[in-house]
Order: sequence, then structure tokens, then C-alpha cells
Amino acid sequence: MTEINYAFRERMLKAHTRFFRDNDQWERVAGTLVTNAWEIVYPECAQEVLEYAAKDLQEFLSVSMDVFVRARRVEDIEPECANPTNKILLYVGEVEEKEDLAYRIVTDDDAIRIIGKTPRAAAQGVYFIEDRMRVHQGPVVEYLDVTRKPLFPTRMIHSGFGLDMFPDEHLRAIARNGITSILVFTKGVDKTPHGYLDFNNLIYRANRFGLDVYAYSYMKSEVHPSDKHAAEYYEGTYGNLFKSCPGLKGVVLVGESVEFPSKDEHVCPYGWEYLRDHPEANPNHLPSPGWYPCYDYPEWIDLVKGIIRKHKKDADFVFWSYNWGYVNREARLKLIRSLPTDISLLVTFEMFEKFEKPGNVTVSCVDYTLSFEGPGEYFRSEAEEAKKRGIPLYAMSNTGGLSWDIGVIPYEPCPDQWNRRNDNLIKAHEDWGLCGLMDSHHYGFWPSIISELAKIAYWSPRMDYETALRELINRDYGEKNVETVREVFRNYSDAIRSYVSTNPDQYGPFRIGPAYPLLYKEEAILESPDYAMHSHNMICDTMYKYDLNKLHYLAYEMESLSKMEALLKQGSDALLGVIDSLTGRQKQCALDLYGVGRFMQHTARTAVNTKKWYLLKLEFMKDGRDKKDIAEKMTEIAKNEIENAKATIPLVERDSRLGFEPSMEYMCDRAHLEWKIFHTEKAMGAIHLEANA
Repeated sequence: MTEINYAFRERMLKAHTRFFRDNDQWERVAGTLVTNAWEIVYPECAQEVLEYAAKDLQEFLSVSMDVFVRARRVEDIEPECANPTNKILLYVGEVEEKEDLAYRIVTDDDAIRIIGKTPRAAAQGVYFIEDRMRVHQGPVVEYLDVTRKPLFPTRMIHSGFGLDMFPDEHLRAIARNGITSILVFTKGVDKTPHGYLDFNNLIYRANRFGLDVYAYSYMKSEVHPSDKHAAEYYEGTYGNLFKSCPGLKGVVLVGESVEFPSKDEHVCPYGWEYLRDHPEANPNHLPSPGWYPCYDYPEWIDLVKGIIRKHKKDADFVFWSYNWGYVNREARLKLIRSLPTDISLLVTFEMFEKFEKPGNVTVSCVDYTLSFEGPGEYFRSEAEEAKKRGIPLYAMSNTGGLSWDIGVIPYEPCPDQWNRRNDNLIKAHEDWGLCGLMDSHHYGFWPSIISELAKIAYWSPRMDYETALRELINRDYGEKNVETVREVFRNYSDAIRSYVSTNPDQYGPFRIGPAYPLLYKEEAILESPDYAMHSHNMICDTMYKYDLNKLHYLAYEMESLSKMEALLKQGSDALLGVIDSLTGRQKQCALDLYGVGRFMQHTARTAVNTKKWYLLKLEFMKDGRDKKDIAEKMTEIAKNEIENAKATIPLVERDSRLGFEPSMEYMCDRAHLEWKIFHTEKAMGAIHLEANA
């Protein structure tokens, strides 16, 4: 069945999945069985999150488990606790943990007690019960008396539904995955890159599901903090934002988005957008203030922080050092040593790390890659300094399940590699006090087995990874397929470790997948709607380029990416037998996984073909070469790539989430794949004309 564009959103609006119940599975579980004779009981509470959690559980039981219970609100929960038969009791009470999100679960034959330290904690207890019932594939929870707490009380994520689009059902899915906060790109009060958004309405709706809202600032800073009008200026931006939207939890500030006219001698005082249009203003080619740890950032932070906290005393001020991770260690740490300690420092976990490979090749971790689990030296150095200073530490971790490795997929189905990252994030929590995560950037959040495993990993007591993974495989792909799918995930996880993270590829074939064209001399403009935040070629260069001094790198890259393609193919081929063995919900799960894996495989081939084409094109453009022979070789590559694009069309037509990214909208749907074929054939024609001239 073919899905039209954006049809995936209809699937996202279904809060719970039908047909989870499998009597052959759940009847083997010794535990508390919930039947139609039961009821959910919860007390009056000023925070709606408790009532919403109760109703979520009621809906889950009916939709997923075919169990129909009533949800009853009472003024006093104590009498209900004294007579608990056939009740799920949901309330706030004493929990022996300091963390506000801690909860206790007690189950026996007569009742399930979910006691949260706060209403939000109780809601997380509800979601835990739902998770266990899904794993058991029936309305049963094993006998428990356990107190659980999160290792990372702050977890922030962008929307995967659409840029800054958060319908209630998506908010529910985010909360159920253990994430605590959402991020909204903010250009002003009620203003996002997409236009108007009622921030206070979003804050209210998010709070009902136990979620906070952070403003990810896109507000420029055109005045230096020492300017006599600076306080008035920033009161008109950040002050106005928090005055108008006092329910915001905090603000995230990153250099490139908020750069101010710094007086640091290492930078040009102009912002990058101005310099893009006026390169003559920077004759010494200095970085703009957003790309260097300027000495006057603390002065700017103190001013803006003070203005924000005048309107919201406990606002979380998150300062992200992403843009200057390339700068030498001492310059970066010098800034951290001068930062105020009442802010949070956000550091990207794996970026800027370098690896030496055979053949005099240096591989660097550019924007957000899973190929290296982290932490990198950049993160480690700043984490150590933050601990010395007592600054709360957050990590940009992408652990919602996606990075920039491939720009138009919903998640990376590489659980073993994600688990390596999860393990190292937990170690960072133990070593340096890491207490918060940014789980995605604008490519957003898609609930998946990866986000579920992250949630399992980040709560104490932690379930064994292998046990958790096999439970989820059994749930989604059937007991008889556990070993096969486990091996598929090994293949996919090994494949991503062969990914090579480079700017030409992340802004090239890996950005838009098999829709990436093979061009000759004429650039091709990507088709995109005018409302896309990153429209046309803003973050994808369709004319592939590479540093001519590093052409010897390409041999290593092609070899490594060919290995990646082979492993993805091996995993996806194995899934074909699994798909044939399944029906219903589990067959759909297998088809979804197959589509993502095969799409990644085709993308890896596109990257390899792009490099081969590029090297031959360089030879073709040299004088004195046998152009006809080179043209034939280029034609073979182009034909292979056209077939690769054609093979991708059924994948994107079955699953409309493939080929989409929230900030770019669609870049690899059928229309863009046909666009790629057209431009590749056009380039072939131009090459043959020149070869035969």
C-alpha cells in the first residue's frame, strides 16, 4: 500500500497500538493480572498530569490489551488503599529517593500501587507498568516491590512530527519514553521559524503530560553587554519572552544562534549571516563570535541570565559550547573557568574526535554521528572542568535514536552501538555528574526500540541490556525470530561503525539519501516548499566537492562505506524470512525495520557511487585524457546509481517517514528520487557530448 507524503503523522496520532495481546505469551508470566473487574483509582490533584496518566492507562488497557476498566477520581486515596482489591492505585506519597521523578511500584494478586514522589513521577510509574504489559503481551505485571529513579532528570527533545509541531499524542509518546522536556525554536514571543505558535498553550498542554518546555533561542544578540542600552535591549528580547511565557522551563543558547558583537581579539565582531553577505568586512578571515569561546561571553551571560530570572527565578540557563569544540583545549577551558556556576553547560558528546586510519587518513567526528560512541576529548575536557567548578553538566547525545549520519530516516536501528553510548553516558554521570541530555536536534524524535532501550538504561535499577533487547525483539518480531533479529541488529550496529563522518558527505549524499544526484558542471536545485526552515540547498550541497589535498582519503572512505553497505544488506536480507513468518502487528514492525535498514543500505551505496563519480569526473576534466573511456566508466556508475534510486522508491512509498526531515521537509520521496534520476541522466548526456566532441 502506498502512503502519500505526511501520512506517517496519522500513525503518530494513534496513542496506543492495537492487538498487543497474545495469550500464549502473557499466560506464562507469574504476576498481577488486570481484568475487566478492576479499576484505576487516583486522588484529586492540582496537577492534571496525574489524571492524564490515569486516563492514558485506561486507554492503553482498552486499546492494546482488550481490558476495559473505569478510572475513578476520589477526594481521599487512603480509604481506597485500605481496601485495595482489584485496584490500580495511583497517587503521590513517600518515596525513599531524593529525585523528584522517583516512584515506587508494588504489585500483588489484589492490587497495583504506583506511588510517585510527585505527580510527574507517578505518571512515569504508569508508563513503566504499560511497558511491562507490552513486553508480556498481556494485562499482567510481574510481582514487584521496586523503587526507581532517573539518572538524567532533564532530557530534552525536538518534535519528530514536524518542526515545532506538538500535537497531544506526540507529547504523550515523548513522555512515555522517559523524556522530560521539549524544545521549541524561538525567534520571539510566539514566533518560530515556521511562524506563529501559541507558546503558553503548548506549555499548558505539555505540562499535562509531565513535560517542560525549553526555548531554543534563535534570537540574535546585536548589542554588546557593556553597551549603555544593553539592559533595555535584552529586556525587549529575553525579558519579554519570559515575562510573556513564565511557564517556560529555561532557554538553550548556542553560539551560532545567539552570537553578539564580541570585543575578543580572536573574532570578527560581525555575525556569520552578515559576513555571508559582506565577506569584505572580515579581511583577516577571523571566526565570528558564535564560533569562538570569547572572553566576554560570561559578561553577556550574566546580563541575559539576570534579565530572564527577574521574570522566572529558577529558569534553567543552558549554555552550549558546540561551535568552538575545534578550538584548542586551553582557550575552551579558560572560558569555562570564568562562567557563572548557576547555569547549565551543554557539551556535545562525540564531536571533534579524531582517529588515525591506514594510508595517512585522519577521520574526524563532524556533526552528530553514531559511528563513534563517545565521549570525545572535547567533551571529556569540558566535563572535567565543569565538575571542578560545580557547573551542572548536560550532553548533546542524540539518544532519542537519531543523529546526522543519515538525514532523512526516523531512527538508526543500531541498538548495540547505542548501548555503547548509553553505557558511556552513564559513566559520565558517575564520573562528572552528567545530569541532563539533549536527545535530538531538529531531526526530531521517533518512538522506536532505540528510545525504549535508552529509557531502560537511564533508570535505576537498570535492567540488563541483553535481556531488555531480547524482550523487545520477542514482543515485536515473535519468539521464533529472536535469534535472527538479534543478528540483524548486530549487523546494523556493526554497519554504523563503518560509517565515515565527513562534512562533504553529511552535507551531501548522507543528508538526503539516494535522492542525491550525480552532477557534472551544472548545479541542481533541490525542490522544497517555501515554508521549510532549511529549504532547497541550504544544508545540502548537490554539487559534491572534496578537499583536493586529501583525495587519498577517498579510497579508505569507499572501502569503509562499502563494508557498511554489505552489513546493512546482510541484515536486511535476513529480515525477509522474518517478514514472511509473521502476521498482523509484528509483520508491520518487521516491514518498518526492513524499510529503514534497506534505505540505509541504498544510502551507503549512493555515498560510494558519489565518490567514484567524483574521482572519475576529476580525471575526465583534465586535458589529454581518453575521455570516451572515462565517460563509459562514469556511465556504469550512473546507471548503477539510477537503479539504486529506483529500488528506493517502493521503500519511501510504503513508509512516508522515510525521506522526510522536519527542518527540510521531504528530500527523498518519489518526486525527489525521480528528480535525481533526471539530473543524473542529464549529467550523463553532457559527459557523452563532451567526450564525443
